[in-house]
Amino acid sequence: MIVVRSLLFVAVFYLLSTLTAIAMLPLLLCPRRWMILAMGFWSATTTLLLRLICQVRVDIRGREYLPAGAGLVAAKHQCMFDTMGPLGVFHDCAYVMKRELLIIPFYGWYSRKAGMIAIDRGAHAKALRALIADATQCARDDRQVVIFPEGHRMDPGAAPDYKPGVAALYRALDLPCTPMATNSGLHWPAHGFLRRPGTIVYQFLEPIPAGLSRAAFMRTLEDRLEAASTALLGE
Repeated sequence: MIVVRSLLFVAVFYLLSTLTAIAMLPLLLCPRRWMILAMGFWSATTTLLLRLICQVRVDIRGREYLPAGAGLVAAKHQCMFDTMGPLGVFHDCAYVMKRELLIIPFYGWYSRKAGMIAIDRGAHAKALRALIADATQCARDDRQVVIFPEGHRMDPGAAPDYKPGVAALYRALDLPCTPMATNSGLHWPAHGFLRRPGTIVYQFLEPIPAGLSRAAFMRTLEDRLEAASTALLGE
């Protein structure tokens, strides 16, 4: 039954996503904020499909820790859904993403219009400077910058692999950092099409205050984020 439900979800998800993407084309000529709202609608639709077809619910915890204005969110990344599932809870977010994603028709166009932060990971120091510049502008616009500290999807329970970009943002923005734990990979694996019943949890944790040293920040972020994500795997 899980296989049948998963296949049905994949078919409906890609059909509705295609229709939604086509319907969103006029928004390329509209204010950026409209695109953010449309992406939130896509997130809500996908969440509903998950519940109705695959019996996968989405639970958002710790909303009280979400920054209302400018903020930095460091999120655990286990599957594609992490880029869309929490979209609706942010006031106006800017995800840090690979520049290669911008060449994908529709998705790349809309990400650019929405003001997402695209980085060329092969450019190293230049990419880091561009990341800081773009994130600083987002903070000035009272947006929330969302970054996956490991830079790519990790299997649930895998050994952490945190990259230095999040520390650079933390220091440059001089803002508290809100960790976001998840168990999403249990129900929407990074590879394969199976969608396993249960509850995907996105848990915002108490913000790490601004002003810590680089080493203290990275240690605190990894400790909190890994402990919370591991606890969610056991629920």
